[in-house]
Amino acid sequence: MHSTASRPLRVALSVAAASLVLSVALAGCSPTPSGTLAQPASAGGSVTESAAGLTDDDGYIPDGSSLPLDSDLPAVSRLDPDLLSALKDAQDAMQGDSSGPGITIADGWRSERYQEHLFAQAVQEYGSEEEAEKWVKRGSDSAHVRGEAVDIADAGAMDYLNRYGSEWGLCQVYANEAWHFELRTEPGGDCPAQSPDGRG
Repeated sequence: MHSTASRPLRVALSVAAASLVLSVALAGCSPTPSGTLAQPASAGGSVTESAAGLTDDDGYIPDGSSLPLDSDLPAVSRLDPDLLSALKDAQDAMQGDSSGPGITIADGWRSERYQEHLFAQAVQEYGSEEEAEKWVKRGSDSAHVRGEAVDIADAGAMDYLNRYGSEWGLCQVYANEAWHFELRTEPGGDCPAQSPDGRG
């Protein structure tokens, strides 16, 4: 069943659910086998397509799915090489610190067409362009379109990157999006103050 909620809202709900799983796991209960709620998207063979006609070539990742950092699909392969390298280095360190899962992404590179579709959805969801801009940038204004941003799918990886990501230059950019990371500092530097939302 396809949700009519905007992608940022669906990601927020996924983050809330993943945080609940993480809280239960930390309380001593067993986590899910993969450590995440999201499952890998189509890795080849068949083309994933949304109801709006978006495909893998647009960077489309189906709701509830995620991609590993070694995926050859455009959402990962068209990321800025420095961003992808930093994420892989952080993943290596994270896996070295624990037996936790790797980093998976719910969103990475997106085509401008996909970004415009997401903005239009957000306008419908939030009732105005001004409110939508808190969550979704327009077209080429988005770091996702430039391949310079990822939305992390797993709450454990989000937490790790929030605590240690600056070691690789990775920073959470928006206070209202715990999942959105970009390269915003030199490795080992301090992350800049987060913007309250996508307008800042």
